[in-house]
Amino acid sequence: MKLTHVAIIMDGNGRWAQKRGLPRIEGHRRGALKAEKVVEWAAELSIKYVTFYTFSTENWKRPREEVEYLFSLLVKLLRQKLKKMIEEGVRIRFAGVIEELPKEVANFCRECEEKTRHNDKIHAILALNYGGRREIVDAFNKAIENGVKRLDETQFRNWLYLPDVPDPDLVIRTSGEMRISNFLLWQIAYSELYFTKVLWPDFTKQDFLRAIEDYERRQRRFGGL
Repeated sequence: MKLTHVAIIMDGNGRWAQKRGLPRIEGHRRGALKAEKVVEWAAELSIKYVTFYTFSTENWKRPREEVEYLFSLLVKLLRQKLKKMIEEGVRIRFAGVIEELPKEVANFCRECEEKTRHNDKIHAILALNYGGRREIVDAFNKAIENGVKRLDETQFRNWLYLPDVPDPDLVIRTSGEMRISNFLLWQIAYSELYFTKVLWPDFTKQDFLRAIEDYERRQRRFGGL
């Protein structure tokens, strides 16, 4: 089965750090570096899209210091890696309500999108200030504001955050949790799900390949026989 789009719920950063007596923010830093490696692995396998659940609409409930660190880490790492990603054909994209982020962060996100918009080897999508229910509500509201009276599924897709991106073939969640957590609710209706107990910073290329091998053994019938 052709694997075009992998979506990842990067779970376990905080627990990884706590197990080692480190601050939670160190877990987030290691997790961010791991995401960069996954983009490299996916590109080697000609996977065109990788979406990372980076910061959910529910994550605002976390301590203020942790939230601020997550945004500063995002900007710092993207700024450091931007030139390399441009050279390697990585297109950076964001799914979520970027306009509600701190102004500096939102502006930098749009800058990254603009500077990489002509790249097409692999699309690295960061779901940032993202919630699946919020996306569906936003899509309906945008359609209504544009005078749409009735929608079918195909038309509805046009109002999603990234309507051109194909639905994920495979969703990977690390750390042993077995739930979706409001991630891409519309898009993953027929995605294959893969759960692993490995904490995200410990996720290796072998773990990634194992998830893909598991996917390739499955039969996707989309409700048919």
